[in-house]
Amino acid sequence: MAAYALVSDKQFIADKCLLHRRHVVKMVRLTNSGHIGGSFSATELLTTLYYSFLKHDPANPKWDGRDYFVYSKGHISPLAYSILADCGYIPKAELATFRKLGTRLQGHPDRMKMPGIEASTGPLGEGFSMALGLALAQRVDKKPNHVWAITGDGEHQEGEVWEAIMAAGNFKVDNLTIILDYNKKQNTCEVDKVMCLEPIADKYRSFGWNVIEVIDGHDIGQITDAYKEALAFKGKPSVIIAHTVKGKGVSIFEQEASGFHGAPPNDAEFAKAMAELGLAKEPDFF
Repeated sequence: MAAYALVSDKQFIADKCLLHRRHVVKMVRLTNSGHIGGSFSATELLTTLYYSFLKHDPANPKWDGRDYFVYSKGHISPLAYSILADCGYIPKAELATFRKLGTRLQGHPDRMKMPGIEASTGPLGEGFSMALGLALAQRVDKKPNHVWAITGDGEHQEGEVWEAIMAAGNFKVDNLTIILDYNKKQNTCEVDKVMCLEPIADKYRSFGWNVIEVIDGHDIGQITDAYKEALAFKGKPSVIIAHTVKGKGVSIFEQEASGFHGAPPNDAEFAKAMAELGLAKEPDFF
């Protein structure tokens, strides 16, 4: 039984997604720094996970019965902080300190400062390996805790990722689920222009993984079904390949996805984004 009251209401999740997108834009605009594109592509994936599936306790972040979640694509920290604040790990007002001098809300998550963060990540690829290590440790200790991690497609150009994929398949680490945010864009251009990943599903299968594809990585129903399948599957690690849109939810962020990989919006872009996102059904942190 999770300490946090998990819900299955799709409209509740959708409302939270709107709230988190508004938070992300405001945080990045306020500090004039941060990653909007990748945060927006992962919004439904992580919101559904935290509110509907992940066993966690904001009042006791080190609860022994918790599931572990690793942000291998650590640059989506504004989304992480918005979710953690809304769940009760930190005061919502603290979101206004994102990337400010002396804050614990750093550009990449720091487990030594932020409750609810299991691994300090930033260099691409290392979070994937950390998640594998956590999953193996739970198995050695004979604990039922599940380990989840979100990884990027550009991140899959790192050799460390493929070493972890090979090891997880070899050791049949079925308490590990990897979520691949497959938005097909990286820092400055399309992933395929740097190094093509296809056929990504077949590659995972060849390394001994259970592959689950989500055709629309922003459809809460599809995501929910994928998470249920991953938790029920035994004998292999699971990867959820979620086809997403970088910058999803705001037209200018979708159209200029590479431009908003790590760049803040100007005043006009900020106003347009907030207008398109509309009003959240609950107050945001401003």
